[in-house]
Amino acid sequence: MTMAVGTFKQSRFQLPLPRLSVMDRYLFVELFLPFIFGMGMFTSLALSIGTLFDLVRRVTESGLPMDIAVKILFLKMPEFVVLAFPMSMLLASLMAYSRLSSDSELIALRSIGVSIYRLVVPALLFGIVVTGIAFVFNDRITPAASYEALATLDRAIHQDRPPRQEQNIIYPEYGMVRQPDGNEKNILKRLFYAEEFNGSEMKGLTILDRTQSGVNQVLTAERASWNISENTWDFYDGTVYLIAPDGSYRNIVRFRHQQLALPRAPLDLASQERKDGEMTIAQSRRYLEVLRLSGDDKKVRKLEVRIQKKYALPFVCFVFGLIGAAIGVRPQNTNKATSFGICVGLIFFYYLLSFLSESMGIWGALDPFTAAWLPNFLGLIAGTILLVQSSRLR
Repeated sequence: MTMAVGTFKQSRFQLPLPRLSVMDRYLFVELFLPFIFGMGMFTSLALSIGTLFDLVRRVTESGLPMDIAVKILFLKMPEFVVLAFPMSMLLASLMAYSRLSSDSELIALRSIGVSIYRLVVPALLFGIVVTGIAFVFNDRITPAASYEALATLDRAIHQDRPPRQEQNIIYPEYGMVRQPDGNEKNILKRLFYAEEFNGSEMKGLTILDRTQSGVNQVLTAERASWNISENTWDFYDGTVYLIAPDGSYRNIVRFRHQQLALPRAPLDLASQERKDGEMTIAQSRRYLEVLRLSGDDKKVRKLEVRIQKKYALPFVCFVFGLIGAAIGVRPQNTNKATSFGICVGLIFFYYLLSFLSESMGIWGALDPFTAAWLPNFLGLIAGTILLVQSSRLR
């Protein structure tokens, strides 16, 4: 009985879990070392070109304190780390498999029955891991760090961000209303329009209010501002027109100052301070809902493309891992300099294609999903074709 219990416990805890083979661990090490090298090289290079030179100029010319400059430099680093992830993945897979091919190690592995498709599995798994890390950086770390970097710089040089200048702000508010037959219908309940927003006040306002049963109101005002302490709008120098359902005037009321509990959404629409790169996906989607109400189709398309781009950019790591591995496993004698040159060429071509497709999405020639993901799909197709061709070579 004791032996049976022991046998039962042993079979319970010794589950047949998949394990990495010696070959997989060896290939992971071969990928990891050039990946770390690429992350350091590409991040430092992009950071130097994109931020360091500008900070040095501000320190010498504008008197920016050195400690503030160092802080801004570290806050800007995640923005360039995200860009370095896919480039480093391409360099790592290309250099790792090219070295194995040049040293005839791939030939030895194929001679014992290991297929090309099995050889690239570690690169694809490594690409998936890097894709996940890049997504977290791109959505969680980079937006907050970029926003804080710009805010720190503005405070250091005693320069606030210029107020947003918006014109023709339109915000419709819809609601469900029960009809006489008992059915509910979604109708326009309130329409907010302002000619201009100067960063602190709305000017030239007209508001159509249909929220009260049996009467419609039209409010006009010269200016209005949001009262933070009372969570209401302060309207100044305006007129309220009460209109009966038959279209006749019931009353006209003029006022110098009046408070109304209207939604804050028109202000959020006009005073959005963060740029696309400073917002997470959730923040971008919330702003998109507000932006759609403005009627500016170009801005809506641009933000939709940028949201899809936040998903598509990390996935480039997987695509580059496939392409680099497919090129690297081909029989060749490629040194590190050649691998780096191929890497730079592929990166330039990919980002040129990405820029063109993104522009076509903003113009409306492509839908936002296609505009953001088209380079990835083409990269997957190209990598698959190269991999199939490599498997046929001896």
